[in-house]
Amino acid sequence: MKRIIAPSLLSSDLAFLYRDIEMLNNSEADWLHIDVMDSSFVTNISFGSLFIQYVKKYANKPMDVHLMIMHPERYIEQFKKCGADHLHIHYEACIHLNRTILSIKESGMKVGVAINPHTPILLLQDLIKEIDFVLLMSVNPGFSGQKFIRNTYKKLEETKDLILKKHSSALIEIDGGINLENASFLFKNGADILVSGTTIFSNDNPKKIIHKMKFGDQSS
Repeated sequence: MKRIIAPSLLSSDLAFLYRDIEMLNNSEADWLHIDVMDSSFVTNISFGSLFIQYVKKYANKPMDVHLMIMHPERYIEQFKKCGADHLHIHYEACIHLNRTILSIKESGMKVGVAINPHTPILLLQDLIKEIDFVLLMSVNPGFSGQKFIRNTYKKLEETKDLILKKHSSALIEIDGGINLENASFLFKNGADILVSGTTIFSNDNPKKIIHKMKFGDQSS
């Protein structure tokens, strides 16, 4: 089982973004998670392709890009060109989900499907072998700093069962409300990737938090 930590730049100090990118470069973080919001799919506006292009210029770790936007199929090539390594699209935002997944894979990026807290995991049963990641939202998407939704534990179990049943190699990524209290439990129960923003960037020693979150009780 993997233990991947993907700090969310939505919670970074944008006035000192280069400093935070350098900190992550020198930390045990594995990926940089970037949320793209359009004020239509969610009620917030965040980063776009130019932001990702800037981060890519200085980061030495993969760009894990989460599209919380309508009609993501329109922007696949744009996000590929600006440096995205992984592209997550929402089940709820995609009319032609299978076609969009194929287009992302053909572009050379890894593809994930994100599902909101209310969306049943069984809706992915016909796609689970075609994707690289399942991104479980453990908060309602749109804003950082929200409280973890406890039903995510049940969805994690259901997702793991579906992956095993369908002989899929998809990894499970969880995003929202991740802290030192729940990270270890999530990893132990089948999560492969944890996205965390507020817990990491609000601490005086974010590199230490990343280490503790990644290794939990394995840490000395």
